[in-house]
Amino acid sequence: MLEARDLHCERDERTLFSGLSFTVDAGEWVQVTGGNGAGKTTLLRLLTGLARPDGGEVYWQGEPLRRVRDSFHRSLLWIGHQPGIKTRLTARENLHFFHPGDGARLPEALAQAGLAGFEDVPVAQLSAGQQRRVALARLWLTRAALWVLDEPFTAIDVNGVARLTRRMAAHTAQGGMVIL
Repeated sequence: MLEARDLHCERDERTLFSGLSFTVDAGEWVQVTGGNGAGKTTLLRLLTGLARPDGGEVYWQGEPLRRVRDSFHRSLLWIGHQPGIKTRLTARENLHFFHPGDGARLPEALAQAGLAGFEDVPVAQLSAGQQRRVALARLWLTRAALWVLDEPFTAIDVNGVARLTRRMAAHTAQGGMVIL
């Protein structure tokens, strides 16, 4: 379970949110919504421990995140709005970087993400949507219980959105948690 208690965050002397409390339990999928600049990415970064709130606390499995950071990060898959991939590497090489022991599973993960036939193409030669799919292919390899995904549907076509939605639904059906 991930819990936010009384979170408060300010940026440039502007309050983004205050008194924000909620929990995400196993099997749940939560979508954060709001306009541009509302603080969605900031909230996701707070929930992953990449940033600290100005007030309040984030808890993982009932413990303050600051005390269980290592075990929390082993249970977390964070994919930010930037794809976090190396454009000089191929799709396969990028996945191998994050999952070095899963070499046999990489082609299937790339196929599930809609990249069959593009495994060995340098990422720089792929479209923006295909590059996003390279990053999202990690969803078919990870064993993390909690997925925090910032704008996962950006640059993804209708078929890609459907694939991604099915994968997130399967993850939550198996007891995982998704926050996007």
